[in-house]
Amino acid sequence: MANITDLGVAEIRDGFRAKDFSAREVAGAFNDAVAGAEALNCFIVTTPEKALEAADAADSALAAGTAGPLAGVPLGIKDLFCTKGVQSTAASHILEGFTPTYESTVSGKLLEAGAGMLGKLNMDQFAMGSSNETSYFGNVVSPWRRNDGGNTPMSPGGSSGGTSSAIAAHIVPAATGTDTGGSIRQPAAFTGICGMKPTYGRCSRWGIVAFASSLDQAGPMARSVKDCAILLEAMAGYDPKDSTSLDEPVPSWETALSGDLTGKKIGIPKEYRVDNMPEEIDALWKQGTEWLKDAGAEIVEVSLPHTKYALPAYYIIAPAEASANLARYDGVRYGLRELPDGANLQDMYAATRAAGFGEEVKRRIMIGTYVLSAGFYDAYYTQAQKVRTLIVRDFDNAWAQCDYLLTPTAPSAAFGLGDLSDDPIAMYLNDVFTVPSSLAGLPAIAVPGGLDKQGLPLGLQVIGKALDEQGVFNAGLALEERAGFSARAEKWW
Repeated sequence: MANITDLGVAEIRDGFRAKDFSAREVAGAFNDAVAGAEALNCFIVTTPEKALEAADAADSALAAGTAGPLAGVPLGIKDLFCTKGVQSTAASHILEGFTPTYESTVSGKLLEAGAGMLGKLNMDQFAMGSSNETSYFGNVVSPWRRNDGGNTPMSPGGSSGGTSSAIAAHIVPAATGTDTGGSIRQPAAFTGICGMKPTYGRCSRWGIVAFASSLDQAGPMARSVKDCAILLEAMAGYDPKDSTSLDEPVPSWETALSGDLTGKKIGIPKEYRVDNMPEEIDALWKQGTEWLKDAGAEIVEVSLPHTKYALPAYYIIAPAEASANLARYDGVRYGLRELPDGANLQDMYAATRAAGFGEEVKRRIMIGTYVLSAGFYDAYYTQAQKVRTLIVRDFDNAWAQCDYLLTPTAPSAAFGLGDLSDDPIAMYLNDVFTVPSSLAGLPAIAVPGGLDKQGLPLGLQVIGKALDEQGVFNAGLALEERAGFSARAEKWW
């Protein structure tokens, strides 16, 4: 039998039900793997006892014939999800020590399905970042290294970098992520795993620390398309506690998985050919079209003319929503409180926020406050929302010509930690291929396609119509089957 920590969600689920191993054996193996990977800094909090408790409950449920769909599967939970009785910080000092008395809807659904929790995964602070360098608890390190013999620590991507690194390092079989402008898909591409951002509203946002409410969406990250489909079935569903939750049935995505794309049309958006894109990414994109042709699809070129405005529009809308959402952290109700001698209420607000927020969070709050101010609201925020409408319209027009879109996931392979930390604009450009579908609320999946000449993973992205997660999964599966990506980071940690 393979090493337990090399098994994915489906393999653990099926092996557990076949009694090849107990849930407690699985939890114990992953607890040991987590404890042995501290050098990656994937976790802010580990919960080995909770993983074992869930495992014991799964073993008992299996014996009683009542095991849930995820019984026996231990997962990591991104620290943006509030977890009852377990510190939930959004990787920020301002929430350090905050222990919720409630469970987020998504993590609660996973636990109800029988999954266990290995711990809370590190991330960019308040999900703001593309490299996992903005966490108050230190940066996450990717398990991948360049093949040049150097020891440069690589970024796992962001903001779900703890999630992507942990999955790629085989210390968790799968985990939750969140995606505001690419924070599931870009880290997945950087670490050679799969990541699915579902349609906006598919998964409840209740109990997820808010960044940008019209964009934030939870989704699964795992080592295969099938595992993502299994997890999303458990995560998705209507939630009356979230006003943006979609009252739609949850399909059986796993059962209907098929890599046969006969009769489907794949659009190649010409505006996604950006300047200075590495030749290897362009070559992989072309290879991806051949793989989808081989799966029976027809390839057509489409135009999304407002693509070039997506990134600037996003970096107005998202900070604007963040400046409003993060106003609640003032030292009064929960979290950090800084109270200098002789301070009045305003002084406490200022001191708490100055000490509690990181530099990137402060930058985005200031940008957001500026674009929402009386003199600039119409010039910036209103214009950005108009651009967003045009981007949605571009996608609607494209769907008249094709069923899915194929694009690169990120404009480069992973970069070294520190390489872009002094250049926020270069960092923001990492989202150039993922932001448009986020603004439009569309489902999109990242699938690993190969390695670059430095031995680092590269990913492809499939974007689909709203609520067509099945089609996106199927196209992703077609890519996965033909890419045959099986590379794994050589263990150094």
